[in-house]
Amino acid sequence: MKKKNQYKMKTKHLITMMTILCLGLIVLSLSTSFSFAPVRNVLGYVIVPFQNGINEVGNWMTDQKNGFQSMKKLSAENEKLQKQVDELQAKNTTLSQDQEELDRLRTLYNLDTDYSEFEKVAAQVIGKDTGNWYSTFLINRGSSDGIAVDMNVIADGGLVGIVTETGAHWATVRSIIDDSSNVSATVTSISQNCMVTGDLQMMDDGKIRFIQLTDKEDQVQEGDKIVTSSVSNKFLKGILIGYISTLTMDSNNLTKSGTITPAVDFEHIEEVLVILNKKQTAES
Repeated sequence: MKKKNQYKMKTKHLITMMTILCLGLIVLSLSTSFSFAPVRNVLGYVIVPFQNGINEVGNWMTDQKNGFQSMKKLSAENEKLQKQVDELQAKNTTLSQDQEELDRLRTLYNLDTDYSEFEKVAAQVIGKDTGNWYSTFLINRGSSDGIAVDMNVIADGGLVGIVTETGAHWATVRSIIDDSSNVSATVTSISQNCMVTGDLQMMDDGKIRFIQLTDKEDQVQEGDKIVTSSVSNKFLKGILIGYISTLTMDSNNLTKSGTITPAVDFEHIEEVLVILNKKQTAES
């Protein structure tokens, strides 16, 4: 350990002496007319490498400083850009929500126009049964708004269901897809009646069932429109239910049954119109 320390001290002394000697020779060569060409040559070999090394270190330190400043600047710019992206995404989300609400209101307006002969009250859905489908649900309008049991409910261009219970500021709606629902209907192409029955299992395929259709001349086709019939005593005449998607002859060879694609999207209902007009007859 002692020898190692002595070696370090000697090295330091040697460097110091060489530095003093080089500086002295430089001053002497510059301040006299004596020819120191050989000395200058020696100094060139000694000093230039030192100077180059110092320059390299200086350049490296400068590069590191510039690099750090650039990274700091880029980080600040990136943070600023990220903030702008977040703001734009928030604005885009708001615009999308506004557009969706506008589309729903436009649909309600068109629906109101399509059934302009009826007086209606708009309502929002505020609750529903568990599951994917709006088979029964709650709305935010009730008896204080003129809503009563057995009033028809529409949305999305067609029949949703019927009011089954009311409070002062709420009402329960049972939709036509509910297992307990039965609606007397008419195939408009031949003006023949049938019965539309709710079936939640069939709704997994986006369909509901119709039965007891008389079509002796095989005139009914897929795509034909089905609406509420005039003989129903709860549902008003002419409200769109949906379109025939399949049609088969029953085992009795007298009537037909099949499936309907509903006009209403029973998986997504947010606003409805309640028709204040009621039929004044017995249950259909």
